[in-house]
Amino acid sequence: MILADKIIENRKKNGWSQEELADKLGVSRQSVSKWEGAQAVPDMKKILQLSELFGVSTDYLLKDEIEETDIVAQEYADFSDNEDIPVKVSVEEAHRFIEFNERAAGPISAGVMVCIISAVPLLVLLGLSQAGKLPFSEYTATMMGIIILLAMIASAVTVFIVTGMKGKPFDYLNEKNIDTEYGVSGMAKELRTKYSGTHTRMMVIGVVLCIIAAIPMFITMITGYTSAKMGGSLVIYGVALLLTLVGIGVKLLVQTSMINNGYNKLLEEGDYTRFNKRASKWDGIYWAIAVAIYLGWSFITMDWQTTWIVWPIAGVVFAAYKEIIKMILRSKK
Repeated sequence: MILADKIIENRKKNGWSQEELADKLGVSRQSVSKWEGAQAVPDMKKILQLSELFGVSTDYLLKDEIEETDIVAQEYADFSDNEDIPVKVSVEEAHRFIEFNERAAGPISAGVMVCIISAVPLLVLLGLSQAGKLPFSEYTATMMGIIILLAMIASAVTVFIVTGMKGKPFDYLNEKNIDTEYGVSGMAKELRTKYSGTHTRMMVIGVVLCIIAAIPMFITMITGYTSAKMGGSLVIYGVALLLTLVGIGVKLLVQTSMINNGYNKLLEEGDYTRFNKRASKWDGIYWAIAVAIYLGWSFITMDWQTTWIVWPIAGVVFAAYKEIIKMILRSKK
């Protein structure tokens, strides 16, 4: 194992990102990246610092033939004994995961969008019914809308389940510590760099769509005050357009985040450092509760033009929830 691989391996064992290791050494992240990519070699002073930080001998770092058996005992903060054992990821396995992840990002993000806009047909039917433009009653329009909503959610859930089953062999990347073979980190970094421009554009467009989504609703609310006959249905149309824009924006955000996070999973960076993996174990439960609250409130009150507020609130609370989980995990060190 060469020096570059030893730096990567020990950095990951300590749950540090490249930025965190760079801060500890007093160098730039680019310097650490070059060391790990075998494009440069740290000077002797930095070798000594790395030896102290990792709890290993300088001989281990400098001599390729010396392997992990020469590492002095070290404490891996934030992990239990079982979680310390890394899973080996080969170059072939990494290629298979990246290919699957890029294919799955489209259907998964489309499923999320369908869940968000599932109430749109119901709202449109209600608006048309209130405006007297349908040949049947408002009750019939509501039932038709609910049937379409449930069918859309069922189709999205089917996509989630099928795609999730196909991706089951790669679940360990979200949960386990990994140890990549030589060449995997360099490949993942190169692909992430190539994708960075597309990722930035999709993130910007997605965020902008989510921000401006409320504008049509406010416009229809203002217009509604000037038209007593059409006021109610106009507001409903505004909410429908809001959900549509949010759905499209969220689809872009989810799709590009999935692709970019695929590279981060192999590098154990960003949200997928070893510490953050532990902090993310209950995220699925959180969002399942948010979905249950949204659907329960919506069906009980049938006030779809109001219940959408669950999603921005859930997003804000989620950030606080993540920090609380991290504080709890740190307190157990």
